Amino acid sequence: MSSILSNVLPAPEDHVLSVIFACRDDPCPVKLNLSAGAYRTEEGKPLVLEVVRKAEQQLANDLSCDKGYLPIDGLADFNKLSAKLILGDDSHAVEENRVVTIQCLSGTGSLRVGAEFLAKHHQQRVVFVPNPTWGNHPFIFTLAGLYVEYFRYYDPQTRGLDFEGMLEDIGAAPSGAIVVLQSCAHNPTGIDPTLEQWEKIRQIVRSKGLLPFFDNAYQGFASGNLDSDAQSVRMFVADGGECFIAQSFAKNMGLYGERIGALTIVCTSQDVARKVHSQVLLVVRPMYLSPPMHGASIVTTILKNSDMYKDWTIELKGMADRIISMRQQLYEAIQARGTPGDWSHIIKQIGMFSFTGVNEKQVRWMAKEYHIYMTYDGRISIASLNSKTVPQLADAIHAAVTRLA
Repeated sequence: MSSILSNVLPAPEDHVLSVIFACRDDPCPVKLNLSAGAYRTEEGKPLVLEVVRKAEQQLANDLSCDKGYLPIDGLADFNKLSAKLILGDDSHAVEENRVVTIQCLSGTGSLRVGAEFLAKHHQQRVVFVPNPTWGNHPFIFTLAGLYVEYFRYYDPQTRGLDFEGMLEDIGAAPSGAIVVLQSCAHNPTGIDPTLEQWEKIRQIVRSKGLLPFFDNAYQGFASGNLDSDAQSVRMFVADGGECFIAQSFAKNMGLYGERIGALTIVCTSQDVARKVHSQVLLVVRPMYLSPPMHGASIVTTILKNSDMYKDWTIELKGMADRIISMRQQLYEAIQARGTPGDWSHIIKQIGMFSFTGVNEKQVRWMAKEYHIYMTYDGRISIASLNSKTVPQLADAIHAAVTRLA
């Protein structure tokens, strides 16, 4: 029988997936996977927050809950509370009814819905993303029909932010171009602008008539404080201009598998917001029609209940503090071994990831000799480390740097 699908070509190698698969197939009992962006406990286990378990139990006991379809834009209370979480209790944009928020399939889905909307309704089709950025960003915007270009972000010499390069590239972008900004805990570098730098970024974005699109995947997960991690977004919203915000509750509530997030679009007026909302619904309807209910119900239950909300912030800070502690332990372990070079960038960076500065040759060598797996650009998930594995990683880095300089 002839095959209609025989001409399908194999997909090109995905470097992140190839690392994950290599680790999976490694029989070594002490192998260490630092490539995946998921939080692990000190015992190396996935974490379900206690407040999430409470919320799920409450939902299970509520016999009024059903399994019917949600509206196209999702659970109304979830949308209101998600907007309030990122924009703040006193947001003028919310008070003036010029904010559109719809429930989406986590951060990835929120980005994709926003990209599809912009491809259809925005005349400027160029999207500028940081170099480097999360590996999925270029795919999401390209598949929506937009054109991806890069602005400078990471300086490999200083292992810090190339702020002047960033400003120069954004300043040279054509009017109306979309600029993707990560609100905090930049993936993959762990390097964030200071508030003073954010203000300069905002001034250039607004003066050039650019459209900011924030990826807000780690609110509360960087500093441990929800409001502090939202300051960059709120700075842009406060000036009255337009912006897009993709939210995810995968990291800060540990709801990775629930695929729960939101797309918020801040408009210049209530009338514009009303028209935008009607068109966003037309993007979602043929894409997936209706979002899933369970994750939205969990988030809504926690955000609506003051006691649960407080418990959540405590657990969230606990996760953030443990990550910060792992950074300090790793830095001290590398220093104790006398590893050549300046490793202070590890404790200067923030959030789940760290750009270690080791090169691809060293990364591949550590996988072979020490069974430690990270992406080929040297990015590691600090959130996957614990006190037992920090020495293991420090030994591997020291050996790689001294033998393969």
